[in-house]
Amino acid sequence: MRRIRPRRSPAVPLLLVVWAGAAAVLWLWWHNTPSIADNAGRVLNAGRITGLLAGYLMALVVLQMARVPALERRVGSDRVARWHAMSGRYTLSLVLAHVFLIMWGYALQAGKSLGDIVRQTVDSVNQLPDMGKAAIGTGLFVVIGLSSIGPVRRRLPYDTWYHVHLLTYAAVFLTFWHQITTGNDFAVEPMAKTFWYVLYGVVTALVLWYRVIVPVRLNLRHRMRVEAVIEESPGIVSVLISGRKLHRMGAEAGQFFRWRFLAPGMRFSSHPYSLSAAPRPGMLRITVKAIGDHSARLRELEPGTRVWAEGPYGALTAQRRSRGKVLLVAGGVGITPMRALFETLPGASGDITLLYRANTTQDLALWDELAAIAEERGARLMYAVNSPDGERPDISAENLRRKMPDIDRHDVFMCGPPGFAQSVYEALRGAGVPARRIHHESFEM
Repeated sequence: MRRIRPRRSPAVPLLLVVWAGAAAVLWLWWHNTPSIADNAGRVLNAGRITGLLAGYLMALVVLQMARVPALERRVGSDRVARWHAMSGRYTLSLVLAHVFLIMWGYALQAGKSLGDIVRQTVDSVNQLPDMGKAAIGTGLFVVIGLSSIGPVRRRLPYDTWYHVHLLTYAAVFLTFWHQITTGNDFAVEPMAKTFWYVLYGVVTALVLWYRVIVPVRLNLRHRMRVEAVIEESPGIVSVLISGRKLHRMGAEAGQFFRWRFLAPGMRFSSHPYSLSAAPRPGMLRITVKAIGDHSARLRELEPGTRVWAEGPYGALTAQRRSRGKVLLVAGGVGITPMRALFETLPGASGDITLLYRANTTQDLALWDELAAIAEERGARLMYAVNSPDGERPDISAENLRRKMPDIDRHDVFMCGPPGFAQSVYEALRGAGVPARRIHHESFEM
């Protein structure tokens, strides 16, 4: 405990590298553009800039899907997911702007007007090398973008959205080749072409390694199966998963895996669930609330069912800790990683506190286990539930300071639905907890 040295997130250095790469892409355009003569030249060069930036961001979008441990376990899976969503929006916007500006520029060069842009697009797709593949790839980007719009995303089944999202790989592959064959900057600058090949080659290698080879090796080595399914409370079950030398998977309390259960109707579904107990040499446990088709079917799993897992992922681990005293805050089924941390975080009597928010006392999953852990460790266990008339508990800065006068000297680990996490974050900041000591990962209920 005297040697607590928190692992710092590399998010800021990584963002600086990303911006440096974008600046290098703009320099490439500037270096290869001695002058712009007329209106057609201005439109075409605007199209070149948007195309180069779109190509650069495509590589980053795929990199953020590669589940590289340095990103998933140190930056945090939820933060990487937000980066991916933001990068995807920028990429789609740049791709559409690039297509419009380039086709408009070609039309102006041919003495046509803006109204001829559709005809010009058709001619370019038919005549220029690799433009047919680029057109298909652009269409895929549009489909992926539409499926990720909030109202659409909420109406789509998770598995449908997930598999549509995998089309990103095909879209990037199809649009890559026209960048090399028709891109003016790569034609006049061989080093730029080499850099582009290296960039996309490295990203492809990372995807193949971490999305294909590493999961295959992990599952062949550990051979996991369902050991038992236990009902913890109404609508919440724990799945016990056995296997060989599971403690050598490198999983820590607070992390999660993506689980695929090889049972009828579930083979093609992969969902993220956190560990709800510290990993044991022969056993892992997840605890899941039935909030969708996949999670509801977990109670039907038979012992012996083969399990395919990818991970571990997530940065909500003890390595983020910087203080001796720790407050754990859980909302709903966010108790699963908090329960594992409550059991394993080192600390003297009184150093560890868990605050559990649920709608009713019947919804306090794993409560008996939490009470036993608190008694054994001398930890503090609190819960906040709605009153009998449905009134929500007041988790405000004032109440937090009243319950824990030294809260500003705590590290806080938090997991729960986005709305709950945001309100508690604001209360913690109001109670004097620095932002750097509030560690959280969000999820959708």
